[in-house]
Amino acid sequence: MGFNLLDIECEDKSLVELAFTHPSYTKEKELSYTQSYERLEFLGDAVLKLCISDLLYKKYPDYEEGELSKIRSILVSDATLAKIAKSIGIDKNLILGTGEENTGGRTRESNIACAMEAVLGAYYLNGKITFVEKFLEENLLPIANDIDEHFEKYNAKAVLQEYTQGQNGILPDYKVINTKGPAHKPIFEVEVSYMGEVLAVGSGHSKKEAQQDAAYQACLKLNIISNG
Repeated sequence: MGFNLLDIECEDKSLVELAFTHPSYTKEKELSYTQSYERLEFLGDAVLKLCISDLLYKKYPDYEEGELSKIRSILVSDATLAKIAKSIGIDKNLILGTGEENTGGRTRESNIACAMEAVLGAYYLNGKITFVEKFLEENLLPIANDIDEHFEKYNAKAVLQEYTQGQNGILPDYKVINTKGPAHKPIFEVEVSYMGEVLAVGSGHSKKEAQQDAAYQACLKLNIISNG
């Protein structure tokens, strides 16, 4: 890693602190919703997708839009963002409400990924987009190479479906069991079942992402794929 994104000096440091403030904390302290990371996350999500789209557009000049979209969807997923965010200590800096802290909020992928996006938004507002682009290029583009060369291992739904069809031709069933989070970026929880038995539960910012996560957890449970 060339540098830690969190080491960048900013003129408005309060924005960076705001990027770590989870909504559970503002609710607990009866503060305005503007004092949590939700608005910065909204902005950072757009910054992330623009930067990644630009990097992929330049890296794969012959790829069609559909191929670029497949790679981007994995790069900006909660799982990928949380992994990168943990490597630079974003999880350790989260400001959580007591309840969220006590229920594992500091290790929850969605929380860490949202804070990561909020941090990107904070740096964008501080005029540090060049540093953001460099960080994403160094940390996400290498993952893009692996996705491009081994896309099948990232498509857990296809892997699970192939397995169940090979067993008896019955397909796994996916069901949304909960929706939470802000309206502009809800978090879906999905359970995947097979022959009436719930195999696993996954989450994501879209139903498709949550299904992929649930399928991945099911594949791990069934020893169809290995962790990592």
